Amino acid sequence: MEQQDVVTEAQSQGAEDAPQSEEQLTPDQEIAELEKLLSEEPDDFQARCRLGELYFGKGRMDEALTEVKKAIEMAEGLRVEMDRSLAMYYSNLGTIYGTKGMMDDACQQFERALELNKYDVLSLFNLGRLLSEKKEYMKAKEYFERLIEVTPEDPIAWYNLAGVYEQLDNPQISDFNTLDMAVQAYMKVLEFDPAHLESSFKLMDIAFTLKKTDMAVKVMEDAVDHSPDEPLAYYNLINTYEKCKMFEQAEEARQRLKQRFAKRTKEGNPS
Repeated sequence: MEQQDVVTEAQSQGAEDAPQSEEQLTPDQEIAELEKLLSEEPDDFQARCRLGELYFGKGRMDEALTEVKKAIEMAEGLRVEMDRSLAMYYSNLGTIYGTKGMMDDACQQFERALELNKYDVLSLFNLGRLLSEKKEYMKAKEYFERLIEVTPEDPIAWYNLAGVYEQLDNPQISDFNTLDMAVQAYMKVLEFDPAHLESSFKLMDIAFTLKKTDMAVKVMEDAVDHSPDEPLAYYNLINTYEKCKMFEQAEEARQRLKQRFAKRTKEGNPS
């Protein structure tokens, strides 16, 4: 009997020393805790999901509906961000393949990136460029047009699109009449980068093809104004004047070229 008392006393002492288990919250208490948490941290996704479950369990359907909709909206946002990040990695992988000369593999990675984010800038640009090099101009056009939607003020995007339009106007390549679209695209390049000489030269050539000599003259005069230290701009302006039989203006441009570069030579040799 005495031994039993000792055992009982030891058991009792052990029970006192054992850690107390956490008290389980009731659904109402948990709801109150979650509501407080979300008032302070409204972007806590797990808390919002759990709150929706608890509302549903309590029959509070309108509140459950609100929380589930918010949780879905948050999850969709997370998925979009994840897709964008993953697209960037596929695009980077494609760039590596392209650098290694593995063009087919590069295209596959860029296409995978665009499945995740159809407006991934790097993939749109690189796919358009690779398809242009393969002379698949119709496909390239689609990618460059989508690129313009994302970067409407990027002169490089407009320049590449203009080149595709110019190629598609070739009857040996397609039945499309896209030369006017090429003109508009090259003009967009110059709108955002007035000193883009390649576009000026392309526009000059197209203007002569279309027999728009006034346009050719205007384009090259603007090119010289925006690139006054570039000899090629003067040479093409002089050539344009001569083609238009504007010999006096051609001579004036020739003298301006000589004066400018004589001045530069003098500045470079101050002695």
